[in-house]
Amino acid sequence: MSPATASLLALLLAIALSMTTRINVGLLSMALAWLVGWLVAGQNAEAIMRGFPASLFVTLAGVTLLFSAAEANGTLERLAERAVRLARGSARLLPILFFLIAGVVSAVGPGAVSSVALVAPLAMAIGVRAGVPPFLISLMVANGANAGNLSPVSAVGIIANTKMTGAGLGGHWGKVMAANMIASFLVALVAYVALGGHRLTGEASSPAGVGAARLTPAQQWTVGIVLIWIAGVMIWQLPVGLAAIAGAVLLIALRATDETRAIQRIPWSVILMVTGVTMLVALLEATGGMALFTAALAKLATPASINGVIALVTGAISLYSSTSGVVLPAFLPTVPGLVKQLGGGDPLAVALSINVGASLVDVSPLSTLGALCLAALPAGQPAAPLFRKLMIWGVGMAVVGAIICQLFAGLFSRF
Repeated sequence: MSPATASLLALLLAIALSMTTRINVGLLSMALAWLVGWLVAGQNAEAIMRGFPASLFVTLAGVTLLFSAAEANGTLERLAERAVRLARGSARLLPILFFLIAGVVSAVGPGAVSSVALVAPLAMAIGVRAGVPPFLISLMVANGANAGNLSPVSAVGIIANTKMTGAGLGGHWGKVMAANMIASFLVALVAYVALGGHRLTGEASSPAGVGAARLTPAQQWTVGIVLIWIAGVMIWQLPVGLAAIAGAVLLIALRATDETRAIQRIPWSVILMVTGVTMLVALLEATGGMALFTAALAKLATPASINGVIALVTGAISLYSSTSGVVLPAFLPTVPGLVKQLGGGDPLAVALSINVGASLVDVSPLSTLGALCLAALPAGQPAAPLFRKLMIWGVGMAVVGAIICQLFAGLFSRF
């Protein structure tokens, strides 16, 4: 067996196992990269480990550390509680507010998973009291988190932009964020109208104590440092990860957060997934396996249909696998070769289709976002109906995402 074929089979095995088992696909990918690189490609350990994305690791670890510190001292929760009070007295505004809160929290750094973990319990506790259907709450929170998930300073946005830069498609962070945000907004708007959000007449009330307390000095420090970090990254082009680590260290030095709790809250499993799959993809590129992968993808589509087809394929895989840990690291590097194999197509539109197609399905209860919404249901609320509705919606989003990307990705990339 050639090194190219062996490395491609290793990637396909990793993707398949990520969809069917609980094993961390990043650890699996590292092991497969070593075995295939050593036994088949004849590479030594040093050559194989050169595929490990050290810069991406530092960036993800730094960003998640800073927001883990903000979560550990209660800053993010307190800000979300205060925001929820804005809709007091108008139940029809609650779903809109849930969408906006989840989107803002996700966009400023933590990403969709942390955003939903933070917002969903508050949204369910308050929304159900006001008569907002749990299904609508789940869709607004999850889509709101997705809307902000590809900002240039969020963990997942960093992954997408880093992979696109490696594929020669760097410098489009605005389009990456906007395409995903617009798609998520449109889907949420349809859900809001179709499920009767505009007709809600109940009154919103907060659980006891929500939003009553002021920010503590530690939380005020946290807000200030995070704002300075965002300004530094966006205005002065500071290195995202290193600047975030510096901010987290300052919070720890000021005793504004607990170092141990902050480090424990870093999503190490996600970071391992992303860096491990990237290491295996680097082996594919070195052995020629990437060319085989893109050739296989090219057989599924034509230059005219590639945007919709790639969105459908990545959406179907993302239903059962990790968007940030598997789909984006595996598929974004294929874009230039895929367009070349097809003999036409817009590389940026294909990349945006991968991002959008993989993200819209994340409301599925088999994904982390959908599962967090299920877990946030108040006591006495049946979980089975919500699971069924989220599953149907998630599967439907694979098709909807494909249609949206087929119709608009090419147009959007040219703006």
